[in-house]
Amino acid sequence: MPHSSAEDVDEYLAEVVEPDRLTVLVRLRELCRLELKGYEEGMAYGMPAYRLPGGEPEIAFANQRQYISFYLMRPDVREGFADRLAGQDMGKGCLRFRRTEKVDFTLVRDLLRATAAGPGQVC
Repeated sequence: MPHSSAEDVDEYLAEVVEPDRLTVLVRLRELCRLELKGYEEGMAYGMPAYRLPGGEPEIAFANQRQYISFYLMRPDVREGFADRLAGQDMGKGCLRFRRTEKVDFTLVRDLLRATAAGPGQVC
């Protein structure tokens, strides 16, 4: 499911057929909703995304073919966590979780908290 045409996050999650991946995606959504106070949940670029009202998406996640991706579109937050992100499978702006049992939900929660702590530029 690299690019979804779902209109909302519930519909997006309903498309996920792998139970272990669905569990991870639901947990990511729960963390986003819990930690990103004041952010709006919606769809952007075919994936669940979170943004401040009127702003660009700052956080998103997706069920890719080979992994689950967690997009962190704030360079300031990525730079602030450079030491903890160093050992992760990381692209320019996304963490790639190739094995569902290896998702570091503590790291994700901390990244979300740092994102919500203050404004920053979105890349």
